[in-house]
Amino acid sequence: MTSSVRPLPAPGAVPTRHRATVVLLLALLCTVAAVLLAGPASAAPTDPVAPTAPTAPTVPGDGNIDISIGDGSPSSSITLILAITVLSIAPSVLLLATSFTKIIVVLGLTRNALGLPSSPPNQVLTGIALFLTLFVMGPVFSDINEVAVQPYMDGTVTVSQAYDAGVVPLREFLLSNTREDELQLMIGLSGEEAPAAAEEVSMTTLIPAFVLSELKSAFIIGLVVFIPFLVLDMLVSAALMAMGMMMVPPTIVSLPFKLLLFVVVDGWALITTALVGSYGGSG
Repeated sequence: MTSSVRPLPAPGAVPTRHRATVVLLLALLCTVAAVLLAGPASAAPTDPVAPTAPTAPTVPGDGNIDISIGDGSPSSSITLILAITVLSIAPSVLLLATSFTKIIVVLGLTRNALGLPSSPPNQVLTGIALFLTLFVMGPVFSDINEVAVQPYMDGTVTVSQAYDAGVVPLREFLLSNTREDELQLMIGLSGEEAPAAAEEVSMTTLIPAFVLSELKSAFIIGLVVFIPFLVLDMLVSAALMAMGMMMVPPTIVSLPFKLLLFVVVDGWALITTALVGSYGGSG
């Protein structure tokens, strides 16, 4: 068996393909070097330019500068912030600075006098009280909107000026429906010096006095509502005892008579008339 052995290239011999590759690399390196050397030399130097003097700004018109923004009305962002603030304190104002307190208390006492702890539901009583409050406070809200809200939205007054103008109709309503005893009580508890006129009483003193007056008036109306139903309960209880029916709860027997009496005298109309009529001098 014979083996084929490739002859080794002679020492110092370089293949033709390798020789051509080396030549191309050398040519490429020479070209790159020539470009790098020629770049800085080919850039012609430029002479420096002298800086120009600054010019004074010109003001168009008569020279007066106007920095006002818009037409003077509050921006939408400020209006939105104020609206959110009003909405956050609106429940407290609705409960304490309007007729809502008296109306909801009287309606609740009327339901208890009838012996119906859950009828009408709380949602119905609250809705009736809310709309009666809007009815009673309508003139006051209209005055506040006219003298404070609309001028502020038009941009003719500031926030503080709008508050000073808008609090006047509300103060008049509170003063006209606040008892003198409660007002003097709150002035004494506040430690302030008694003002020369009632119009000078601060709102932080006037609102608690108004709430106390409303609660007192609501309890008086509730007492007047309770008396007929109490008499009816006593008559039914006496009749049941006379018949020897002590085991029958008097409230079950008296409830139909209470409802009949309340419907015959048109109780809801009488209560609504009494509530709205108690604010006849307001607004």
